[in-house]
Order: sequence, then C-alpha cells, then structure tokens
Amino acid sequence: MKRNKISGAVALTTLAMTLAACNNKENAGGGASDTLVIQQSADIPTLDPGTTYDTASAQVVENLYETLIGYKGSSLTELAPVLATEWSANDAGTEYRFTLREGVKFHSGNDFTCADAEYTLRRNLVTNTADSGNWFIAESLLGTPANANDDKGVTWQRITDAVKCDGNVLVLKLPKTDPAFLAKLAYIGQGIVDSKHATEIGEWDGTEATWKAAVGKELTGSPLSQKPSGTGAYKLVGKDATSVSATAFDGYWGEQKPSIKNVVIQKVPEQAARIQAFLKGDADFIEEGGRSIISSQLQGKPGVSVLDDLPNTTAAGFSMNENIAKGGALGSGKLDGQGIPANFFSDADVRRGFVAAFDVPTYIKEVQEGKGAPRNFLLPDSFPGYDTNIEAATFDPEVAKAAFQRAWGGQVWKNGFTVSISYRAGAQTQQTAMELLKKNIESLNPKFKLNIVAKEWSELIKADNAPREAMIMSAWAPDYADPDNFVTTFYASTGYYGPRLNAKDAQMDSLITEARTTTDRAKRDDLYAQIAKRGLDQAYYVIMPASPNVFTYRDNIGGVGESTYNPMIAFWAGTYWKNLTKS
Repeated sequence: MKRNKISGAVALTTLAMTLAACNNKENAGGGASDTLVIQQSADIPTLDPGTTYDTASAQVVENLYETLIGYKGSSLTELAPVLATEWSANDAGTEYRFTLREGVKFHSGNDFTCADAEYTLRRNLVTNTADSGNWFIAESLLGTPANANDDKGVTWQRITDAVKCDGNVLVLKLPKTDPAFLAKLAYIGQGIVDSKHATEIGEWDGTEATWKAAVGKELTGSPLSQKPSGTGAYKLVGKDATSVSATAFDGYWGEQKPSIKNVVIQKVPEQAARIQAFLKGDADFIEEGGRSIISSQLQGKPGVSVLDDLPNTTAAGFSMNENIAKGGALGSGKLDGQGIPANFFSDADVRRGFVAAFDVPTYIKEVQEGKGAPRNFLLPDSFPGYDTNIEAATFDPEVAKAAFQRAWGGQVWKNGFTVSISYRAGAQTQQTAMELLKKNIESLNPKFKLNIVAKEWSELIKADNAPREAMIMSAWAPDYADPDNFVTTFYASTGYYGPRLNAKDAQMDSLITEARTTTDRAKRDDLYAQIAKRGLDQAYYVIMPASPNVFTYRDNIGGVGESTYNPMIAFWAGTYWKNLTKS
C-alpha cells in the first residue's frame, strides 16, 4: 500500500512538472494553451462530494461531478437541467419526480442510471457527517438535520421511502413542503457518484444490512476521495499534498466540451511566489491576497486582467467560542494573564470589548481600498431579510475599554489575558484583520495579549478541531439562495458554526425557528431584523464589512466576465473550467 501511494505521488509530481515545463516553453503571455494553472494557499481536503463543504474542495469537485439540476447562466433563482432533463412536483410540494438523462458515462466508463442518483442521495442521508452539507438535504427529506441514526428517529425505511427509483425516474418524497428544496439539489455536495465504482473501491454498499455502520462515517479521505468517478467535464489525474491535476474527459456528454485539456491546481503558500508566477504567465489564476495586493502589484501589469465590482454573496466574521474544548487554545486555562478559562467568551462584555476594538473603517480603507460598507448582520446585503436601517457595530476604544472593565466582575481588566486566535495560512486578508484587532486590543491594556496563529485550512474546518479554537474566521458562501442558509448557519445553536460559537441562546433559536417556517415575507423580514438586533446586542461575532468581489486572470483566458459570473460556483471566475478558453 505504501509503495502504491508513493508511486502515485511521484506520478502526479512528474505530471505537474511536465505541465509546468510546457508552460515555461511558451511565451510569458500565459503558458501552454492546453493547460490551466491555478495557484492558491489552501490545501484541498477532499474530492468526495458527500463531504465537500469548503470552496477549495468544491472548485475541483464541481468540475469532476454533476448534480441533477444547476443554475441557469448567472442567475441565482433560475434552475436548469443537468443530469435530470425535467422535473415536476405534486400540488403539496412534497413529492418530486426527476426524469434522468440517458447516454451519460461516468469517468470509469460505467453508464449513469437512476440507481446512481438513488445511491448518492441515500449515501448522503446515511453518512450525514458533521463535515458536510448533508444536514440541509437530510432536513428536507427526513425532517432532521442530525446524523441519520435510529436515535433520532431515522430508519432505513424512512431513507428508502424518501429516495427511490421508478424506472428512469428518481422520486423524492418530503415530510413537508420546502420552498428551497430544488436549490438545495443544485449544491455540488449532491453531485451524483458512480455507485458501481464506489462499492468496488470500498465505499458503503448501499444496503440495509450495512447502513448503520456507515452513519456519520468520516469521508474526507474516503476511497471515493482518492479515486473519484463522476460525469463531469474533467476527470482526476492525481492528487498529492501540494497539487491536484485533472484532464478533459473524452466521454463527456455535454454540448459544451472542454476547450482546455489539462488543469493543475498548485498549493503555493508564499504569496510572493504566486504573484511572481502569475506575472510571468506561469499561472493563469492565483489567490492574490486581497484588493490592496491587486491594485498595488498586479493591476496594469502586462498580461493581467481584472474583474471588479462583482456581487458578493458571502458573509464573514470572527466567532468567539464560549466553551473552548480541553486541549484547545486555553494557555494556562485561567484568568491569570497567561491564558483564559474555557468559558472566557461566555461573558457578553468580553465579546463586546472585542467587537468595539475592531476598526472597521480602517479595514475598509486599507484592505478594501474604500470599497464596501459595515454590516449589521452575517447575511449578504443583497439577500431578503437584511435591514439596512439597523446600525452596525462601531469601532470605539472607549466602549471596548469600558466593556473589558466590566467583564468577569473586573477580573479581566485586573489580571489580563492571553488568547491564541487562528487564521487560514496564506489568507492575507484574514491575517491583516487579526493583526488590526491585536493592535487595538493590546493598546487598551498592557496585560492583554493576542497570539495570531496560522493553520492549514483542512485543520481549521475539521469538525472536531473547531471546538478547540478560541477565535477563528467563520465565513460562508450560500449553498442555496435563502437567508436561512446564513442565519441558521451562523446564529442557531444547532447551526454549522455552533461548535465554533457554543452559544446557547433560547431567544435566538426561537426567532430563527419561527423565521424559517413562515412563508409570509413581511413577517419573515421582521423576524430577521429581530435576529440581527439580538446578534448585535449579544456581540456574537466581530462582523467583517461587505466588499464587492474582485479577482485577476491572465488576459489570454476567455469565458470570464460579468455576464458569465455566478457566485454560486466555487471557482473564482464564477464559471466551470469547461467554459474557459486559453489562447
């Protein structure tokens, strides 16, 4: 096994070196025309759709796999056929029927059939790991976001009743109406896997006899992550710790065939190295490091194009963990200046002190170059439910000082604290934000210390690591276009970021539950306004300001533009690799 693993890594490294060599033989205008080179700081945790829940993984998975339906062009509301050619729903909105496309091949050569779609959705319901987005499909089909097991009232019968084939038609049954259900199916986590291939390489066999053993199974490094087989326009060539390579799938069914034959994603932690490669034309897209880097080092350079003022449908903030797990960022574990107790952030005045110490105007000016505005809620301003009339938290050192003096009965101010806060290694904007916060916090009291720690992306997003962190950036791009996808995620005690926050706020949970179950738009908007005000009052997050999206690309890359950009697509250009050209 070790020998095979090493051989695979050597083969991948050799391929990457060969492709890079091809690039270097071309002129500085973008390298070999048959190879797209992407450089980023993040690693790629998984290639298994069943646990893909981060953008680094999704940008690869969305090109290897396909869903039943997808978004039409740049629209966030219109859906289009992909592996399903048509669909219908009953009057109650509790049963959907999807007619599946014929003549589609997986990368393995197997035919795509209804059995594959049935297996995929059942597998997602069965595993439903904490590191995946399957909670929202389980919520729709089973009525519960929790792991699928009989302790939660989930049985094999319920799973098979919810997902089954009727010839070449996939039938999905819901316990109650869900207006966002179709949009949930467009998420790449519901990418259809090759069931024959999956079981052959050691994945769950899809049977009642084994389903309980697969509940909550760790899938990040699953056999399917190592050997994916989808219907997408590209198939995997290889993956190691520093690169992923894919090549165009000759048997792809779609009318839009890939123009670029090879794609290589390279992990390059050093920002300067990525910039140098981009300017030389050895990389076509890079993780630049933010707007200020683009304007100061890239804009106006030969061969560089910039696409700016794109819609931003993400939200981000620093979460403050109210119950840090043992072995985490506790230092001494006491309020003695050398660390913090596990429940340090459970005092709202501690959180208020951190919020008031973050200089949003300076961040907007220096990092976002004056573009964007403060946010009052972890919800994109363009989404329904965002109330622009609510005043955002403001930077005020005196307010921060007063809050810290009140915190823990005056012990925080008297004894001081040392807190370790973490960001994704290579994420320049996150690092800058934390440095700005550190400077302002430490200026309030010489006994206040913030240690900034860079960690790998895969480490930060792992479910069992999240409770150990004191403060990390919690960011979200929408799975589907509904405000609840953000509000439950960030603020609910059972939400995806619940383990990062560990806040038990019954009032907040009640408001969220009511908002997500009403169809009255005016009432829903009012509830979200109440949730926003509650979140500000309790200072659950240091909320990052809104900023329009911007990215760079080599000017010999076609298919990039405002008319083709869709923020629901994980790749920076907001389109699939198959739609890009390179001259």
